[in-house]
Amino acid sequence: MNIRPLHDRIVVRRIEEETKTAGGILLPGSAQEKPSQGEVLATGNGQIRDNGDTRALDVKTGDKVLFGQYAGQTVKVDGEELLIMKESDVLGVLEG
Repeated sequence: MNIRPLHDRIVVRRIEEETKTAGGILLPGSAQEKPSQGEVLATGNGQIRDNGDTRALDVKTGDKVLFGQYAGQTVKVDGEELLIMKESDVLGVLEG
């Protein structure tokens, strides 16, 4: 199943972070924080302005982005947990 977000929303898959500390200690699932990085899987057409024009989004499919820990809405699509969030919830794009 494909998902197409509307307007200025994007679909993000979380990128899992390391489960070890710098000292080599394994963290149990309950002690781990939710990752705040992800990969953009799909984007909407853009934000609709008051005058009816559409402003294109700054992020695109394939970008790796940073977002707040509680950003977006979690949805399950084909058994996979994804986030749907507004572009304004994105704090930055990871480059390089």
